[in-house]
Amino acid sequence: MQKLQTSTLLKKKFSFNILDSIEVQVELTENPYELPVENLFTMAARINKKRSFLFVSKVLGKHLPIEANKGLVTAALLAARYLESVKGVQCPETPHLLAAFIRNEPLSGSAFIPTTINPVVIGFAETATALGHAFFDRFQSADFFHTTREILIGREPEITFEEEHSHATSHRCYIPKEMIQNEREIILVDDEMTTGKTALNIIQSIHSQFPRKNYTVVSILDWRSDEHIMKFSQMEKELGISIQTVSLLSGKVQVKQVQEIHEKNKENNRENPFPSSKEFIQLGSFFSNSNYQTARNMASFIQETGRFGITSKADQANHLKIAEAAAFLRKQRIGGKTLCLGTGEFMYIPMRLAAEMGPEVYYQSTTRSPIHIENQEGYGARYGVTFPSPEDAGITHFVYNIPPFEYDEVFVFFEREVESYDLQPILTELEKLQIKSIKVIFFAAKRGE
Repeated sequence: MQKLQTSTLLKKKFSFNILDSIEVQVELTENPYELPVENLFTMAARINKKRSFLFVSKVLGKHLPIEANKGLVTAALLAARYLESVKGVQCPETPHLLAAFIRNEPLSGSAFIPTTINPVVIGFAETATALGHAFFDRFQSADFFHTTREILIGREPEITFEEEHSHATSHRCYIPKEMIQNEREIILVDDEMTTGKTALNIIQSIHSQFPRKNYTVVSILDWRSDEHIMKFSQMEKELGISIQTVSLLSGKVQVKQVQEIHEKNKENNRENPFPSSKEFIQLGSFFSNSNYQTARNMASFIQETGRFGITSKADQANHLKIAEAAAFLRKQRIGGKTLCLGTGEFMYIPMRLAAEMGPEVYYQSTTRSPIHIENQEGYGARYGVTFPSPEDAGITHFVYNIPPFEYDEVFVFFEREVESYDLQPILTELEKLQIKSIKVIFFAAKRGE
């Protein structure tokens, strides 16, 4: 077993055949912690004309279920790598974090990046909201916010930018101006850089209004070509700034489309022999109301997500709130294998709750990304269900890789309460997966309740 792992670590080139239709060649250029590639991602085919393939993360909990601690440890490893490569400071936590990652152990210890390093950390919606927040957790003194696709009533964003390859391209940043009207380092956190264009877009947007000298882009995977890396250097020269990059794995990617993929009818028409029990639980008493709403849903967002900005001091209080809520939810479990399902941008708090809800608890989230489904060993989207988002019926959401009979119960986490008829499509799809108990968790009630 050890020999197999060693030979895998020494390997620099990998070939992936996606559904006999897309050939992806990956050549590693940097793997500073010698992490096994197969521990980080698998591959799938996207239903997207702009980009045909997807690195399906095994550590984010977006398209594949994970033990929540895996996601938290990955973010902590990125923080350690940032400390070492950008600040030139040896991180004593690194060996413990690597052991926890390989052995899939819980994250231990507190924030290890000292108060002398005081950046503004930004997580990209929707995929990196949890990753960015968990990365920020490792700082003793920093500020954090995540971008959002939401349009709020009566409030204009301080920053906007575009993500061209995404299914929802416009990002907004609703934060106190004083959080970014300074000269502190900006750290952008995303799960993956393929071209780096999203990072450059937000750097340009920030710099036009709130200029500073130092920016860092952090991602688990960095697949930028030499041409794309050159664009970072060009922006550095044009704006007179420094842009550092940090990743756990970097390399070059070549893609060849062998043939077109034809989507098959994957609708799940199984009849459920036992209707799932359903329960609705309010956690609003554990968290704080932000008083910000959208026109579609008059329930307010909560403050603790970081969507509106959060300091390290407030984040410590946030951890206590999450621990209390997790203790409450542990008592609601029926036992057996459990899935905690975040929704859309609402990923970090569900992930943290999952990490503290006891044994046999797994975590993942809904996603906007349409992926070809094929039940093949090793493929990144073997199962899938589709439904209109309960919070916005105009947005299609997906949940991947839940086979029938996989879980005894599922906790579905919504930041805001939604109408029962809007919930019906997702509840119907979850019932088809033969899950005994479905618990719907709301964190903020509708206005007037």
